[in-house]
Amino acid sequence: MSAVIDPFGRAITYLRVSVTDRCDLRCVYCMAEDMNFLPRAEILSLDEIERLACAFVRLGVRKLRITGGEPLVRRNVVSLFQRLGTQLGQGLDELTLTTNGTQLARFADALAAAGVRRVNVSLDTLDAARFARITRWGRIETVFQGLRAARAAGLAVKINTVALRGENEDEISDLLAWCGEQGFDLCLIETMPMGDIDAARVDQYLPLSLVRARLRQRFTLDETDYSTGGPARYFVVRETGRRVGFITPMTHNFCESCNRVRLTVTGTLYLCLGQDDSADLRTVLRRGADDAELEQAVRDAIARKPRGHDFVIDRRRGAPSVSRHMSLTGG
Repeated sequence: MSAVIDPFGRAITYLRVSVTDRCDLRCVYCMAEDMNFLPRAEILSLDEIERLACAFVRLGVRKLRITGGEPLVRRNVVSLFQRLGTQLGQGLDELTLTTNGTQLARFADALAAAGVRRVNVSLDTLDAARFARITRWGRIETVFQGLRAARAAGLAVKINTVALRGENEDEISDLLAWCGEQGFDLCLIETMPMGDIDAARVDQYLPLSLVRARLRQRFTLDETDYSTGGPARYFVVRETGRRVGFITPMTHNFCESCNRVRLTVTGTLYLCLGQDDSADLRTVLRRGADDAELEQAVRDAIARKPRGHDFVIDRRRGAPSVSRHMSLTGG
């Protein structure tokens, strides 16, 4: 089936699905240290998530990305990957996930067997002490073990790094070199004003235009039209042969080509990462809607998709543009 078209002529072919709001880390730009997580009754079952995801595939979504929180802490989540993997070649082109890597050593082989071919791993530093500070209590060696397991399972790896002024900006160049040595691509992300933020976090905002200029002092970045279907703009690093991507919601609005929507673990469909407009698909699902009614609810929601986000950091108040935490939205 052809994809659903939003009011601005964009085909919606990419769905990000959060399977949990929980995480085994507490990264400073993502969630509070003392997070209050959702009660079980508000969370979709894996069967409900599968049904919603399959409805989107029938409506033309060709890429599913499973996110969290940390998706691999959800009990029996591998069974969801196995079931969604049956949609590959039946309308679905790609099943992927974004993870912090802490559970990859346990699950890399099972993910590959389910049809996952590549994973995004969030890693903001190569320094153990800095990693513990950014994640509040993480151990970097656990992530390195997971990366080795992913590579052994044949999974392509892309490292996601949030650029943080005064925190990791001094090692982004070394991160890029390390990714080249490991055979990984790197995607750099500007920090986004979501959830309760304090003045220190506001001050961590680092424009990627500055980062790219610094990288060019050491590396040759060649233009490319490569795309994974997301918002990143990619360059080939001539010295390593790998790619580096830049996601710039603050310095460059990428909304004109937005092809994605986000489903939270509560069944809320967010039509834009930087807007609060949403649709409640859990209620539709739990009132006994058949497939046709469920698909119509999705169409009705996408018909309201806004042109784009309007992220802004208010440095006076430290106020977020969007009140929900990134961990709830699923990235």
